[in-house]
Amino acid sequence: MSVTDPQPPAPDPRSDAAQEALHDRIAADSLTTRRDYLRIVATVSGGLAVGGVAVASGILHRHGDSEGAPEAKRIADQLLPGESLAFRYPGSEDRAVAVRLEDGTLAGYSAVCTHLACAVLWRKDRGSEGELYCPCHEGVFDARTGEVTAGPPPRGLPKVVLVEETDGSVWAIGTARSGESAREGLCRQLGDDRPELADRLGCSGASAPGAAGERSERT
Repeated sequence: MSVTDPQPPAPDPRSDAAQEALHDRIAADSLTTRRDYLRIVATVSGGLAVGGVAVASGILHRHGDSEGAPEAKRIADQLLPGESLAFRYPGSEDRAVAVRLEDGTLAGYSAVCTHLACAVLWRKDRGSEGELYCPCHEGVFDARTGEVTAGPPPRGLPKVVLVEETDGSVWAIGTARSGESAREGLCRQLGDDRPELADRLGCSGASAPGAAGERSERT
């Protein structure tokens, strides 16, 4: 008895054609998937780059850019030491944050990071006075001045000028650009629109501003 290896069946030409068609389809799908993936990555990366350039170059709107004096806005009945408040000012799309430091100082800032326009948050438990923090790229701003203390932001936060009435209510009355003092921002915005208030603030340089009416400014 002789033993022979079993012979494979003769190939079916139709089966080979079907396998080749399936292989071509898989290859084409894979190429499409890779192309789509690369296109998505390129689009997202390009969008971030363009957004970063726009923010850095000042193409996008920033807090404090308006030349006219914004309307005063009551933002809180009271703000106690160690507390913070998120609000919108001067426009409905302008995110802002107010904080009351432990020594009673009121400070208000744009809540839009100057790096890539992410939201800025208040962290009370950081440092001796708390800090303003952007979680997107670890940007940190000084709570008292708004200046950059860590991370990639190219400049400090624009200010929102806050005052407190004798009844304890807190009002936003103007804005100041990054690197500009609250008084400089107010004087620039008031200009010729409200000369009586500009005089009371000492915008002519005759005297330093004191209490404006019943309000006492703490910035």
